[in-house]
Amino acid sequence: MSALSYSAAAAAELPEPLPAALAVAELVFVVPAYNEEENIPRLLADIEARPALYAHDRSRVIVVDDGSSDATADIVASYRGPLPVQLVRLDRNRGPGAAFRAGFAAALAECADSAFVVTLEADTTSDLDALPSMIARAHAGAELVLASVHAGGRMVNVGPLRRLLSQGAGWFARVALGVDERTVSSFFRVYRAALLRSGIHRYGDSLIRESGFACKAELLGKLRALGARVEEVPVDVVGARRVGESKMPVLKTMLGYWRLLARRRLGWGRAAA
Repeated sequence: MSALSYSAAAAAELPEPLPAALAVAELVFVVPAYNEEENIPRLLADIEARPALYAHDRSRVIVVDDGSSDATADIVASYRGPLPVQLVRLDRNRGPGAAFRAGFAAALAECADSAFVVTLEADTTSDLDALPSMIARAHAGAELVLASVHAGGRMVNVGPLRRLLSQGAGWFARVALGVDERTVSSFFRVYRAALLRSGIHRYGDSLIRESGFACKAELLGKLRALGARVEEVPVDVVGARRVGESKMPVLKTMLGYWRLLARRRLGWGRAAA
């Protein structure tokens, strides 16, 4: 994904950031990572520089190494800074859907229902300056908060193909999956832990069936079907923050969205036993 930076123009329409609320919030970060040895130290440093994000004694950062062939896992395992960091390793590259399943399982194994599970891109493109407003929305009652470029943000230095794919994903999700939200593909989200537990109770292992990047639209559609209160916080997308290239395969992602349409027509699959 391209870099997300907080939109100052949109900030006037958002609730005021709540540093005090952040300090008492249990935040569990879930970060899928595949061959991000250049970016993962920068991400940890970005979180580390914001002590309010891990002030709660049960807050932590879970990095899910998705079968990286570089030093990503070793860098996370050797981290000795102030962040409570947990490494989850997948045996091979399985895609972000599998990484989110593993990360959510690790997060929900210990956190309270009132905790907030924050998902981020590992390549530092999730701008943490937007997080206080996202947490403020969650404190006000939203069960899922999306960082959204198409709900008041801007795209800056982003190529035409990526613009088209991002806009097309939002259009497809609204038309085919029955959701109202405008940005469906960004990893940057805040979930209330109780909502994720409700999703797992309803769908079991089928909560995330899509292995590729379309998993985010799938998860949004299924949680919306449960009646979740979803809100979007405007952000800008700036295409120059990441080191290296995006890991998102365009053709496979498009095919993933068409698989979602077929599954949606079948009712998303059976409920958990």
